[in-house]
Amino acid sequence: MVMLEVFTPSTDPLGRQWLSAMLALLPILAMLVTLGLLRWKAHVAGAFSWGVALLVAVLAFKMPVVQALSTSAHGFVYGLFPIVWILLTAIWMYEVTVASGRFEDLRRTFFLISDDPRVVGLIVAFCFGGLLEALAGYGAPVAITAAMLIAVGFSPLRSAVIALLANTVPVAFGAVGLPVLMAARTGGFDDVLAIAPITGRITALLCLVVPFALLWVMDGRKGLAECWPIGLAIALAFGATKWIVSSTQLYNLTELFAAVVSVGVAIVVLRFWKPRGGEASRARIGVPMDAEAERGYRRDAAGTAAQQAAVQDEAPLTARRIVMALVPYLMVIAVFAVAAIPAVKRALSSTDLTIAWPGLSQLMNASGDPSAHQHFTLGWASTPGILLALVAISTGLIYKMSLKQIFGVLWKNVVRMRFAALTIGLVVALAYVMGDSGQTLALGMFVAGAGAIYAALAPVLGWIGTYVTGSDTSANILFSGLQSSVGYQIGPGTHLGVEGMRALLVGSNAAGGVVGKMISPQSLTIAATAIGLAGAESVILRKVFGWSIALLALMCVLTGLMSTPVLSWLLP
Repeated sequence: MVMLEVFTPSTDPLGRQWLSAMLALLPILAMLVTLGLLRWKAHVAGAFSWGVALLVAVLAFKMPVVQALSTSAHGFVYGLFPIVWILLTAIWMYEVTVASGRFEDLRRTFFLISDDPRVVGLIVAFCFGGLLEALAGYGAPVAITAAMLIAVGFSPLRSAVIALLANTVPVAFGAVGLPVLMAARTGGFDDVLAIAPITGRITALLCLVVPFALLWVMDGRKGLAECWPIGLAIALAFGATKWIVSSTQLYNLTELFAAVVSVGVAIVVLRFWKPRGGEASRARIGVPMDAEAERGYRRDAAGTAAQQAAVQDEAPLTARRIVMALVPYLMVIAVFAVAAIPAVKRALSSTDLTIAWPGLSQLMNASGDPSAHQHFTLGWASTPGILLALVAISTGLIYKMSLKQIFGVLWKNVVRMRFAALTIGLVVALAYVMGDSGQTLALGMFVAGAGAIYAALAPVLGWIGTYVTGSDTSANILFSGLQSSVGYQIGPGTHLGVEGMRALLVGSNAAGGVVGKMISPQSLTIAATAIGLAGAESVILRKVFGWSIALLALMCVLTGLMSTPVLSWLLP
């Protein structure tokens, strides 16, 4: 029997923090360069970047080969379940509505809110997407809203960019508040309300920018000039609700309240104000953002649905047809709302199966405690995938489809997503080996050495963590303890004091993660798969990267000023 070697990751294996950090940066650069500049296929770029991470872990960070391979396998499996499973079931649910012929009814239902596709797109991506993030998370909002935006009339690539950009503001309080809860716990705070209001206020201020950015992506200058009033109304409603609710005991329902209130405000505003140029914008929003990339767009099921809908289109859109078109989404809201009830949530979690992962029994974290990756938890009933699967099956039965047809749609998507599944598995494997070897923390320690200006850089760690892991929750688990420690170091003598600085840094880490989500390879693959352009991840990355950097810079300015008398009055 071979005894496994105890491994505790070092954050500075080379004795010079900057050099250790530069080596740890190599896998991230490998992904950005191969995917964004060289335009490799996402699964090839993922495999190459994972290889770089593995070599850095073994050769520079001295991680035993067996543990490096084993944690990679653990990450790959986690990428498949629950992440790919959730993506698959979200798309399955949508495709069932398409295969049933309800696609056109859904599109026409959207336009009951407004006859302007830009207004509809804003409500679908920002408000409804925020609601889905509040209830589910795990990439489901991007998958569902990107597909819905195509139904509204947006080109596939434009739909993906809009969905990713919209899926920023609600991320910190997504999955019923889990990211900010883990930020508080990992940062050493007994009360989550020491952190939630700070994260809520930073992202609330971001709300004042994102809706206008969405209008720009939808229709450029004309979109801003003609639709800014509704953009402002939604921005103020969503942001104000986030600001208020995140400071209460209902912090975990922040995005749910914000989504519902903002839709209500939008409906009221649209009773008294109508945007100009809606009809003319229909042609523009359907123009490909990248003609070469979108040339291969296949709308198999949607095309079939459009043919079926051609006969139905003359019929009036009755209340029954509207309800039937909305059935899947009403069920998503109802099912996830019930699943979020504490007693139900505990019951579902009680079915989780936890197993010891082979080869990782001696893997420690940077603090010397047993790594969380020593065990793998199969949350077959507690993750959103099973709930979305139930919705998909129920939707098909309600639409009078046979089980053979329903599961035929599933199998078709399994085949279509095979390379997406491989990509996501490899990206999560990369994240695991970087985290368990100490590479991610090495980057964090380097940034944390910035001294007095560190408060302005704190969101960068959340951004890096979410880019690498694809999850704001994971980024908070990785870096909140470090952020809290830095707060102890730089807090004395500052305007905020030690506790105030700790809270600001931990809260800004959770906020910074939301703008890293859109460029995470995992999110890019989800978006590309949802719009039927598998392999277009590199194109999508180039379209959203600038937005991510711009929003991160804005957030850095905000947190930097919040650490001074200039904006500290915004803190609770």
